[in-house]
Amino acid sequence: MIALADIEAARARIAGSVIRTPLVPLYVEGAPAQIYLKLENLQSINSFKIRGASNLIFSIPEEDVPRGVVAFSSGNHAQAVAIAARSRNMKATVVMPLDAPRMKVDATAANGAEIVTYDRFRDNREEVARNITERTGAVLVPPYDDERILVGQGTTALELIEDYPDLDAIIAPIGGGGLASGCAVAALGLNPRIRVFGSEPEAANDTWQSLRAGMRVEIAAPDTIADGLRSPSPGVVTFPIVQAFVEDVIMVSEQEIRAAMLFIATRLKIMVEPSGAVPAAAVLFRKLPPGIKSVCVILSGGNMDPAMLG
Repeated sequence: MIALADIEAARARIAGSVIRTPLVPLYVEGAPAQIYLKLENLQSINSFKIRGASNLIFSIPEEDVPRGVVAFSSGNHAQAVAIAARSRNMKATVVMPLDAPRMKVDATAANGAEIVTYDRFRDNREEVARNITERTGAVLVPPYDDERILVGQGTTALELIEDYPDLDAIIAPIGGGGLASGCAVAALGLNPRIRVFGSEPEAANDTWQSLRAGMRVEIAAPDTIADGLRSPSPGVVTFPIVQAFVEDVIMVSEQEIRAAMLFIATRLKIMVEPSGAVPAAAVLFRKLPPGIKSVCVILSGGNMDPAMLG
């Protein structure tokens, strides 16, 4: 498993490519806990994904740079890979679903990546990407299931614990588990008393099911507004870490996700995408266990099509 020292090394490696995002309080009348928000929606690509993608791509040996990279993603990881690859003068090919948000597809292409589309209800994105790597020799940059990705994502928790060392709890969205697992290792390495939670849409609850089954469970292609959390199963690398360090996964409904997005937009005047609003929904609808006096919600991203926003 990854260790705190790996995450600290990743922070040094990616320092020039990421923003140290703010930790801000959110005052909610009658809330049982003081709520803080880690604003990764204000990150350089409006998503935490730049952390993991940069760490992996900056770790590629110089002799492998001409091979380029290939990734699969519905959007935020795609943009992160495109930008990190461009900074190393590497060709990037990104496999994206046909129904990926147009804003994310356009941003990925604008940063120099070649887009290959697939039908997520019919095709396997990993197989599509694997075929490309076998044909071209490109280096695969998965969205979550790689230790170099996890330690990059874990730098999020290094920052927030430094800003508030005595937090009772952290809650992060869970898709494949990269952010939650990396942050859990970082947070518990700095503060062994902290409690770490994940949150998923009810319609994409593969990790919730997997924790209760004691093994990785695969579900049908999820249909949720939270497009960044549509992974059908937790990762091979991430799931054991989630099992070991994440206390539980809390589910929220589609209606609760929308309500959280609206609340944050009207209260803080910032935009958070549906995936980033999932853990906020868990806190705002008071789904955390009792006894937590302070909690940090990681708002993982803010990229959303204007049509969806409407």
